[in-house]
Amino acid sequence: MRTFADHVIQFNKSLHFEGKLPPGIRIMNPFREQAHIMDVMQQFYKKFYDDTAGRQLIMGINPGRLGSGATGVPFSDTKRLADECGIHIEGFKTHEPSSVFVYDVIHAYGGVKAFYGDFYISSVCPLGFTADTANGKVVNYNYYDSKELTAAVYELIVNSIRQQLDFGISRKVCYCMGTGKNVAFLQGLNEREHFFEQIIPLEHPRFVMQYKLKTKQVYVDKYLEAFAANKP
Repeated sequence: MRTFADHVIQFNKSLHFEGKLPPGIRIMNPFREQAHIMDVMQQFYKKFYDDTAGRQLIMGINPGRLGSGATGVPFSDTKRLADECGIHIEGFKTHEPSSVFVYDVIHAYGGVKAFYGDFYISSVCPLGFTADTANGKVVNYNYYDSKELTAAVYELIVNSIRQQLDFGISRKVCYCMGTGKNVAFLQGLNEREHFFEQIIPLEHPRFVMQYKLKTKQVYVDKYLEAFAANKP
């Protein structure tokens, strides 16, 4: 019988986009662009998801360059993977503030084994995007940052969520990281596709770390309260 890890690994290996993107926007598929990421990703899921248990789904926006774009694991930078998960990436280091918040939540929940045993973190759009600024700097770009991009990747989003539901994900609730455009899109999509009984919005880790750092614990507690209230 295929494990949850087997499903995730196969899903990530098969991710691709063949559509046409708006001018100036580039696709970011870490599993095809950087050789080490496939190995790191497989190590992570084999370590924490190599079973047939179900999970609740937490959805971010789309991969970013310093998060899963560098590690293949959502909301995990190289430091958190090494220190918290025992998975080491040689040759470079990344620090992702969103990862700091997520691992604060994980600690408060009971640690990596307990958390990853109950939850699976993914993204509304499974592939990321980049764009160039006026001064030539490469920046992250979100699937909802333009109507043209949202339309271009709509089918990818729908099909990827359908595929992931077959891993053994609960349809009772989906936790959405992002209380603005991300949850608005996901709730509208859910009304059409009926993926989940309920979408629960939670502040995005990046928002907390950038704007609410002094009251970070309030948001950690909010995550925990939502998890407790909707425990299977």
